[in-house]
Amino acid sequence: MNFDLSEELNDIRKVARDFALREIQPTVDEDDRAHRFRRDIVDKMAELGFFGTAIPEEYGGNNMGFLAGAIIAEEIARVHSSMRLPFNMNMNGPALTILKFGSRELKNKYIPGLVDARILGCFAITEPDTGSDVASMKAKAIREGEHYVLSGSKIWISNAPVADIALVYAYTDPGRKVKGMSAFIVEMSSPGISVEPITEKLGTWSAPVGTITFENCLVPAANLVGEEGDGFKICMSQLDDTRLGCMAGGIGVAQACLDAAIAYANERHQFGQPIGKFQMIQDMIAQMVVEVEAARLLVYRAAFLRDRGVVCTREISIAKYASGEAANKCADLAMKIYGAYGYSEEYPVARYYRDAKSYQIVEGTSNVQKIIISNDALGYRRANR
Repeated sequence: MNFDLSEELNDIRKVARDFALREIQPTVDEDDRAHRFRRDIVDKMAELGFFGTAIPEEYGGNNMGFLAGAIIAEEIARVHSSMRLPFNMNMNGPALTILKFGSRELKNKYIPGLVDARILGCFAITEPDTGSDVASMKAKAIREGEHYVLSGSKIWISNAPVADIALVYAYTDPGRKVKGMSAFIVEMSSPGISVEPITEKLGTWSAPVGTITFENCLVPAANLVGEEGDGFKICMSQLDDTRLGCMAGGIGVAQACLDAAIAYANERHQFGQPIGKFQMIQDMIAQMVVEVEAARLLVYRAAFLRDRGVVCTREISIAKYASGEAANKCADLAMKIYGAYGYSEEYPVARYYRDAKSYQIVEGTSNVQKIIISNDALGYRRANR
């Protein structure tokens, strides 16, 4: 891999950085405290093509690639982690999954709207008793004529309160275990769907999350993604893609922590000099620099491989793990450098600290990534295949 980004990718970074500083930064603290979802900002990101980097022009994308998308998501999360989620909810989740597995009709009907944000998406995997163990989900979609009758509950679904469509996973044949799982595009305006927002959460306050309940919801058979029984395979493929968006957000938060720590270490004076002159502060800054640089290289490598069509679950898990841990370590160290001011809302490190934790949880916990990485290393189960 060439360690120098192309002129085009550097230009893309500048566009994303300038946008984040111009459109998001001025109201970021106000929006976060109000738990305000900024649909207008999502629309502006879509206008710039941010949700089309991994989508062909045929469906409204710009085909700039996964690395371009990662760079954009990183720069958005560097200013406000909550605003990184639409990359997964629209492009990396539903749009890419429909592109890879959906019928021509589904592609034409939904992908262009997801790219230009006329449609807001989400994906529904997690249930009250189903997290890392995807196969234990209880939601069912039983075929009746030209429809499937979908019943069940999904929880911790990002974008659920604002989504127009959902990529939903459910069992069409529970007796076949994972081979009986299927995937569907469900329009959230359909009868039989209720959404309950989850407002009491640690971080990402401007990113709406909720519980979705399906009660005998009729889903057209034409909205089946792939074939019956393909759901688990589709879900694992989707998680590789959404982890790319998540890991990019992680390094954005880690970089924000480093930026804030450097500025404060030069600004804050104690004992007659900037605190950055003290070795223990320098030790923490050095650790943060290494964490950010290492995680960024791993994230960029994974995106680089995806741009070349390489199946790289192993590299994605390595990058996802490294990015999540880097975000949390850098948030912790930034909090230590700021001291009492970090504990207050006067500076942004409290928000970074809250937001960082999600990157060890969503799209497969850090422990799940370690299982994938270690099983591959030990030869028990190859990740790339």
